[in-house]
Amino acid sequence: MVSQGAVLTDRSIMGSDVAMTAPPEPDLPVLHRRTYDVTAYRESDSRLRLRGTVRDQKPPGLYVADDPEPLTVHHMIVDVVVEYPSMLIVEAGAVLDTHPHTECTGIESHYDKLVGLSIARGFTHKVRELFGGPRGCTHTTALIQAMAPVAIQSTWSMMAGRSDGSNDGTPVRPPLPANPSPEQLRERFAFNLNTCHVWAEDGPMITSIARGEEPPPPLWAVERMEELGLDPDEWRFGG
Repeated sequence: MVSQGAVLTDRSIMGSDVAMTAPPEPDLPVLHRRTYDVTAYRESDSRLRLRGTVRDQKPPGLYVADDPEPLTVHHMIVDVVVEYPSMLIVEAGAVLDTHPHTECTGIESHYDKLVGLSIARGFTHKVRELFGGPRGCTHTTALIQAMAPVAIQSTWSMMAGRSDGSNDGTPVRPPLPANPSPEQLRERFAFNLNTCHVWAEDGPMITSIARGEEPPPPLWAVERMEELGLDPDEWRFGG
């Protein structure tokens, strides 16, 4: 049974590839808005820097009568520097810029314990272990967990780009052989393997790659190249 207000599409009913349109934002009074922002920077060819922020706001006038501006109740900032390609954290710092209690900032230095952790596999579990509950700040810990996938996404950009900012589309690493071994596949796609259903090690994507086929270009790449009048078949899987 479908609950009232749920949006159904051909894709959800039949598994088709019909494009989905996001539903409009509810026309209801706002109670709370949380915003995450995570940006990855190339610090060098062997390091990337992540800056993450989380901001919680209450709508104008909800807590303070006649206040025309949203009221920020939390604003946390986390910086980490990650070695590439090991993905080990070598620097970390947290600042609780806006917080409800004087004692909140006493936990900032605890986040130094991020140094030495791998931001790849097992990171979320380790973060909960080190900073969950009374061992950390709920909002800062949630932000750090949101930052990890951005680091993984950035590995492709680290491979494709160059420290001088130039990029001719040439992959940094050589292409896989026609019939790659399981070990070669695991090495090449270490940060993707088993992270979702598309990258399941026994799924169609990895199976086709194991046969020596090139991965298909991402949909966003196809759309953008067509907009630019380029041939999507010229897309190179930059890894």
